[in-house]
Amino acid sequence: MTTTTQDTPGGTAHEPSEIRFACDAMCGGLARWLWGIGYDATWSPDIDDGDLVRQADAQGRVLLSGDGGVFERRLITSGQVRALLIPRGLRRLEQLTYVVEQLKLSVRPPRCMTCGGLLQPASREEVAGEVPARSLDWASHFYRCGQCGKVFWEGSHWRRIGKVREAAANLSGPAAPQT
Repeated sequence: MTTTTQDTPGGTAHEPSEIRFACDAMCGGLARWLWGIGYDATWSPDIDDGDLVRQADAQGRVLLSGDGGVFERRLITSGQVRALLIPRGLRRLEQLTYVVEQLKLSVRPPRCMTCGGLLQPASREEVAGEVPARSLDWASHFYRCGQCGKVFWEGSHWRRIGKVREAAANLSGPAAPQT
């Protein structure tokens, strides 16, 4: 870990397979890209720093923040809450690169880019009324979010997400199988 990371000497250790994140109000875009590489991440645009730290503690999440003041909180300085300071001035994808490199994250099956829920395969018939007819004709794989119900298919947006996932996988090692 680097000096910008508060490790957890006496706190709960997290296996890479179960690492979850709590993102501060300035890291909403990062939270979405963490969903894109398959991680559980919470984010609220108006969360108070104290509430964020308490949430990370209660839920065993790694706190991600660009606000140095958050790192002065007792739960973080004591190591009870694991946290990573995101350097200011980084763009969203640079933030993602930083987190993947610092925490040595692997790429997992993607989550919903709207809410972070788990994606489940869906048949063409199940999504027929929710997907544009043209997309229904050419797309072969469909997914539904188990949390918000949004439907996804492998179109141009999905290809963009795939490029980001591939770049993240190249930073961290072999990717998990795709859904």
